[in-house]
Amino acid sequence: MEKFVPLFQSFKQQLVQKGPTLARLPVKWVPFPVQRSVMELALNQLLKESASEGELDFLTDRWVALKVRDIKGCWMLTFADGKLKVFPRAQGADVSFSGNLNDFLVMVGRREDPDTLFFQRRLSIEGDTQLGLEVKNLLDNIDYDELPQPVHHLLTVLSGWVVEQNIELAHSV
Repeated sequence: MEKFVPLFQSFKQQLVQKGPTLARLPVKWVPFPVQRSVMELALNQLLKESASEGELDFLTDRWVALKVRDIKGCWMLTFADGKLKVFPRAQGADVSFSGNLNDFLVMVGRREDPDTLFFQRRLSIEGDTQLGLEVKNLLDNIDYDELPQPVHHLLTVLSGWVVEQNIELAHSV
């Protein structure tokens, strides 16, 4: 069994390093209506309680851009009719969040604090900083345990692998 440990370590390392390249494929080839459906379903499920309590009302008639640089993905979000809505890349965002896939992954997987990622300039906010702070605070308060168990587990495992890889890279320098 021990002979598989280096093989598994190599697999994890390759997945972390090449994952963003692989993730570009669905962004490029999956039609936007499918991307929209999946994202809206996930976001509205995750934020159902916040929406019902009026905690997303500050996003009404406001536009948030989510840019994932290394996979060349950009989506616009707004809150309308009691739900988060996703639109394709467009101009005119009130605030933009940008970063690389692995940095968003460690944030969502609760492996890194969003403030740390922003201070390290791994994630950035441009535009209306007050709105950006409200969105960041909303993200801080999300209960990711509300995700379906397989999704939650996958995020936990993958974000752990990214952190492991970052630690290994820091020690090798």
